[in-house]
Amino acid sequence: MSSRVLPLLAFALLIGLLLVGLQIADTKTQLPSPLINKPVPAFDLPVLGNPQQRLSNESMLGEPYLVNFWASWCVACKVEHPVVTALAESGKITVLGMNFRDERTDALAWLARNGDPYDIILQDLDGRISIDFGVYAAPESFLVDPKGMIVFKQTGVLTSEIIETEILPRVAAMKGGQQ
Repeated sequence: MSSRVLPLLAFALLIGLLLVGLQIADTKTQLPSPLINKPVPAFDLPVLGNPQQRLSNESMLGEPYLVNFWASWCVACKVEHPVVTALAESGKITVLGMNFRDERTDALAWLARNGDPYDIILQDLDGRISIDFGVYAAPESFLVDPKGMIVFKQTGVLTSEIIETEILPRVAAMKGGQQ
């Protein structure tokens, strides 16, 4: 009898350790970005729908904005899409989409199917800018202040709670308490 119980106990112990490990790896214990309170990495990229037009980080100075790294192949990006859409539609902040490591036609088709919430979308086809930002995987978002300094980073899916507790209060402070 004990020869049957011992493997079951070992299996239960492994499951318990796995659950504890998953709780420890919760997003609230993520390491902070080394880019917080540093200038946004320099970029000069083509606009997704109009590759002849380019936009640089310098052209974004003067107003806060949210950089949202996404891709058509990113399953989690579709999960956060309604939240990004609601934020963009609120008009409280400019939302800059950074499409990375994605084919232009795939990205445009994804936007046609799911809607385009972004004020503007840049294409980081080779992923160099995502590397400069320290992006591990899509989605990731960065809040940038009017002076071009990164003040907040969200690794993973944006949620309504993160928007309400982390992003909008910072945006309000940047705008002198007005939202």
